Amino acid sequence: MLQVNKPTSEINRDFAEADGSPSQTLISYMEIARRQFPTIVAIVSACVILALLYLFTAAPLFTSTASMVIDTRKVQLFQQQSVLGDIAIDSATVETQVEILKSENISLAVIRDLHLTEDPEFTGSGGGLFGTVITSVITLFSPGTASSEFELTRRALERFEKNRTIKRLGQTYVMEIGFTSRDPVKAARIANAIADAYIVDQLEAKYQATRRASVWLQDRIKELRTQASAAQKAVVDFKIANNIVDSGGRLMNEQQLAEVNSQLIMAHAATAEAKARLDRMNEIVKQDIPDANVADALKNDTIVKLRGQYVDMASKESIWAMKYGSDHLAAVNLRRQMAEIKKNIIDELKRIQESYKSDYDIAVTREEAIKSSLASVVSESQLTNQAQIQLRELESTAQSYQAMYDNFLQRYMESVQQQSFPITEARVISSATTPLIKSYPKTLVIFGAAVLSGFILGFGAAMGREMTDKVFRTTAQVESELGANCVAILPALGAPAGAALSGKLGRRKNNPEPDLLRYVVDNPLSRFSEAVRSLKVAIDLNSIVRENRVLAVTSTLPNEGKSTLSTNLAQLIAHGGARVILVDADLRNPSLSRALRPDAQAGLVDVVAHKAQLEDVVSIDPQTGLAILTAGTTSKLLHTNEVLASKPMRDLIALLRSKYDYVVLDMPPMAPVVDVRVTSPFVDSFVFVVEWGKTKIDVIRHNLRNAPEIQDKLLGVVLNKADTKLLARYESYHGRYYYQKYYARYGYVE
Repeated sequence: MLQVNKPTSEINRDFAEADGSPSQTLISYMEIARRQFPTIVAIVSACVILALLYLFTAAPLFTSTASMVIDTRKVQLFQQQSVLGDIAIDSATVETQVEILKSENISLAVIRDLHLTEDPEFTGSGGGLFGTVITSVITLFSPGTASSEFELTRRALERFEKNRTIKRLGQTYVMEIGFTSRDPVKAARIANAIADAYIVDQLEAKYQATRRASVWLQDRIKELRTQASAAQKAVVDFKIANNIVDSGGRLMNEQQLAEVNSQLIMAHAATAEAKARLDRMNEIVKQDIPDANVADALKNDTIVKLRGQYVDMASKESIWAMKYGSDHLAAVNLRRQMAEIKKNIIDELKRIQESYKSDYDIAVTREEAIKSSLASVVSESQLTNQAQIQLRELESTAQSYQAMYDNFLQRYMESVQQQSFPITEARVISSATTPLIKSYPKTLVIFGAAVLSGFILGFGAAMGREMTDKVFRTTAQVESELGANCVAILPALGAPAGAALSGKLGRRKNNPEPDLLRYVVDNPLSRFSEAVRSLKVAIDLNSIVRENRVLAVTSTLPNEGKSTLSTNLAQLIAHGGARVILVDADLRNPSLSRALRPDAQAGLVDVVAHKAQLEDVVSIDPQTGLAILTAGTTSKLLHTNEVLASKPMRDLIALLRSKYDYVVLDMPPMAPVVDVRVTSPFVDSFVFVVEWGKTKIDVIRHNLRNAPEIQDKLLGVVLNKADTKLLARYESYHGRYYYQKYYARYGYVE
């Protein structure tokens, strides 16, 4: 079948490429906003009105702020250490102070100092129209007894904590104290009172802690004084009992042992040195003539002198022996003198050797004597070791008690001083001042929030309406959901309810309401007539592919306008000069027959039953020449589908096909009855009418899916009763703007 009004492949390809892109998504959202613009505007307007109402009725509030710092440079009185210890100022400490500021103790102190239980702002209504109404309702349902002092305090505390703000500024040590009130002066006064109450509370807490510490220290000092005295007396008594005498802080036997040990070390060193000299001398004695270094090391003039003579003679002997021979008398005399000198050197070395040996023997004897003395001292010291251990324990105990006593005494003196001069780490760096402008309600913020909330809610409502709007409103929906062409969109004609099918053949005079069944004849240049012409063009184009002379107009549900369309289509074709017959084939509900020929006694049923001739039951419209075949008597028919599927019915259609150029069948709707499906063998094309914005998509899709024989011959879908003003929001090119601006020059009217 020839597909008309289908987009080209290039357009389809571009659309497919654009679909799903960010720009296409943005465009789809903009189209939703355009279609649901009244809904969005209504919701935004409602939000703005509520915001303005709130701004006009809400009581203005003023917020005043004071700043307090926790000083990290802890001031200490007289540069003394605090009795309670230095508290490191870290992030957790500052957060702790913030929670202390929020505590009920601080709040109740401010409430008592400023007598806030007598202030109506804290014990009465919340202010403004809403607060007054709420208070009136509570008063109406509450008993008439007066509130107690406790109830007033708790009520004031609740309102106080609601209007108070305590926060830390970033990672600093600064805390911001704010209070909101209807009176700006009161807001500043309460904010400063909170800071003062916090400082007083800290001072009082430190004073009480210091006072309790002083009392405890005083009692502890008495105990330590007694214990230290007893420990010192025990040390003295033990020394007397064990004959232990101190000398310069050390025991006598300890000093003796140290001295003897030092002497032994020195004696051992002297013995080692003497033995080393003796061993060296023994090695030297084994030599014939000591060399020059040894002679110098001995520091003996005789050996040095003799060695010098020996060397000179040895030199002369070598010369004479070389010159005159070794047996020469002079050489022999020199060798004899050298032997004498050598003997003298050896004798001198032996004398020195004996001297070193004597020194070594003396050193060994002295070392042995010192060892004997050390053994004696050690023996004596061992007798007092046990006593010294016990003495050290007693002395350690006495020192501990004395140190504790001194430390506690110093702390006690500091606590006495700090009790008279308490300090705190917190100080106010910026006092609260009277605010000049209100802090709440913020007009611009509330108005902007209302507009933004309105847009969000409006767009959400628009999306909800779009998702629940399961009806046909655009040609693109028809093509995507049904896979069929939308050949025309018929605007709603604006006839009152119940007057859609109320005309008779011929033009009625003096009738202010439009005749819907003759609308294309009475208003040939209207938009409705132009849409019907587009359907006629689609029929003609489709005739190129196959014969397209028997046309059936149907719909899904009743009252979708199929009879109006079939009548106007037939009137249009007949008005153009073609031979056309309009057949009312809705045998269950022949509304078209009742509207055009209410007095007709015979019709289609009678012709099919061979009870009447075709020429006797066909009527002609005098203005257009349209032939009309009514349904006839159908009240007693139970199986209308059998009538439409019968051979006489097919023969009748074949006869009409031979006598007329076009046969237009007004068929019953598909959902209630099955009559339409049995006519597919003799119908060339079906025109499917859908009421714009009303008939559900799933109902239409279900009926067409169950009727494949109709789908195969479906010429296209016609959207009927379209609201052209609302249609412009879905497809702008179908709106009134284009018809009124451009088509008017061709004589078209709405």
